[in-house]
Amino acid sequence: MALGCSSNTVLHLMAIANAADVELNLNIIDEVSKRTPNLCKLSPFGTDYIEDLYESGGIYGVMDELSKKGLINLDCQTVYLKPIGELIKGKYGGGVIRPIDNPYSPVGGIKVLFGNLAPKGAVVKAAGVLPEMMTATLKARVFNSEEEAYESILGGKINPGDAIIIRYAGPKGGPGMREMLSPTSALNGMKLDTSVALITDGRFSGGSRGAAIGHVAPEAALGGPIAAVEDGDIIEVDIPNGKLNVKLSDEEIEERMKTVVPVKRELEGYLSRYVQHVATADKGACYRKES
Repeated sequence: MALGCSSNTVLHLMAIANAADVELNLNIIDEVSKRTPNLCKLSPFGTDYIEDLYESGGIYGVMDELSKKGLINLDCQTVYLKPIGELIKGKYGGGVIRPIDNPYSPVGGIKVLFGNLAPKGAVVKAAGVLPEMMTATLKARVFNSEEEAYESILGGKINPGDAIIIRYAGPKGGPGMREMLSPTSALNGMKLDTSVALITDGRFSGGSRGAAIGHVAPEAALGGPIAAVEDGDIIEVDIPNGKLNVKLSDEEIEERMKTVVPVKRELEGYLSRYVQHVATADKGACYRKES
């Protein structure tokens, strides 16, 4: 959170917690982000790089500064047979790491969103969202694949004020949640990141920036509300308050879902087995223990 964070971190942590039988959910991640200040702005969201972070004290330097507000458990044991407090003490070197009393933001890089478009949550790298897109009312442009959306972006068919909806890109629908670096890069290159959001049940690269909202759950392939969205629907994004809604009543969504024809990929072999057993994004998109 202090580094700005990749949205993929959420998937990895949820999957690790699942394997370790540790209780973790999106609400806990959101609470951690609320109390962790953003101390770094690393590329592509800033002009600083990993090597600059290293010269400033590295991860230990960040942890040392966070410890000044009691945000690090200094007694936590490490593989070096020393508590983490001993290892990080005095490592803060300033440089590209801001002091904890003067952060880039008082909250962390990740924000979890909920609403009728994402009842089980969605994730955005808030540290990479421009101020003008933190709250927005947009018009839906719906696509059932990344390729379709990318073609429309390059073809000049996306306009300021649009919300690009890419669905059937989640763990089951993709399958596998491949990273959507191409659409976000195209939007940034065309200077549309100041006025267009990209919302998907898939995920993004750590190099993506802009209002890229991913991991929408339940995903379209599981009958999530994102499957009911149509071109022209009004999408309401409120990142500071953690809200993501489509301007439809529950009854309207339910009625539309009756006529939705899910997109199904032709799969065989291991991919077919993967789809049968993969968990939802809000659970880490990991292997489900139950069959």
